[in-house]
Amino acid sequence: MIGNLDLSTLQHIWWILASVVGSLFLFMTFVQGGQTLLWQVAKTDEEKGLVINSLGRKWELTFTTLVLFGGALFAAFPKFYATSFGGAYWVWILILFTFVVQAVSYEFRKKPNNLLGAGTYELFLFINGSIGILLIGAAVGTFYTGSNFVLNEYNWVRWTNPLRGLEAAFSLFNLSLGVFLVFNARVLGALYLVNNIDFSGYKELEQRLRKAVLVNFLCSLPFLLYFLVQLIIMDGFTIDSHTGVVSVVAGKYLANLLAMPWVLGLLLAGLGLVIWGVVATGLKGKVSGIWPAGLGTVFVGLCVFFTAAFNNTPFYPSRADLQSSLSIFNASSSHYTLTAMTYVALLIPVVLGYIAYVWRAMDSKKLSREEMLSDEAEYY
Repeated sequence: MIGNLDLSTLQHIWWILASVVGSLFLFMTFVQGGQTLLWQVAKTDEEKGLVINSLGRKWELTFTTLVLFGGALFAAFPKFYATSFGGAYWVWILILFTFVVQAVSYEFRKKPNNLLGAGTYELFLFINGSIGILLIGAAVGTFYTGSNFVLNEYNWVRWTNPLRGLEAAFSLFNLSLGVFLVFNARVLGALYLVNNIDFSGYKELEQRLRKAVLVNFLCSLPFLLYFLVQLIIMDGFTIDSHTGVVSVVAGKYLANLLAMPWVLGLLLAGLGLVIWGVVATGLKGKVSGIWPAGLGTVFVGLCVFFTAAFNNTPFYPSRADLQSSLSIFNASSSHYTLTAMTYVALLIPVVLGYIAYVWRAMDSKKLSREEMLSDEAEYY
């Protein structure tokens, strides 16, 4: 049955699959958000140990999800992968560098004879959670604002800005999305820590984390509002389904949301779920706010990815040469490749089930002081 699907259907399916992975990554950035809260909420070495060991259980999953997202784009939309990673390489190198120092920091922060000191590695963790997420948000923002590349008839990419992708961070639209993701990650990080830690003897830490949920949510709102308003009023790009010609259209992304009410529904439901999680943990004293807020973040992420690519919209527009813009139609792999990949993708539910099982096993018991100080504590 899969073999009978036409190329357009397969292209849409694989953009949906890649978007799901990318949106799950946005949820998993609670690790990065928690890292940026370390100096703010943890006042003693024991409190730092609790936070680091709680986040340390999950940091590999965040990095793996990011790699899986890149791998899905590479396999399904290789022209985009080659154009973005081959042209805007400075922004991607810097993003990957922040994740490399994250891995190093978890492994070496408390090693004996540590020449750099724990504080240096904690700074690296902060850089990963702030600059790393900010740049990822700016890179995603280029799905709307476009990038500075030209493709010739042989698909060789020429980047027309010497900053090689870092120029994305100088757009207020891109920057607002990046800053929003940083604060949203901090909200998710605080929610996760409240859910994951046994606060017996650490009531002040719990209070600081609950306060951090509210403060960072309020800080995120201006950037989210700016992003949404600009998204509604900005010019967008459309591709003629018959000729393949790309043109600029006023109010394109608002038109996309109105033409796809289910995507608009994802956005509204996502924002509502995030608010629910924040209120439940920040005001009502609950511990389960991470789950509605996490699901809400996934929904908002899906809306961002779908609005940028569906309804005949180039998801990677070129500001240097409009006709070089990439869409799911001209950037995808062949019908044969996408069909083969779709058969393999049937194993995704099994993988997700295994991840859920392992997650539940790791979190079946809240992290306590006794466990943190035991020989099983990996990062203390």
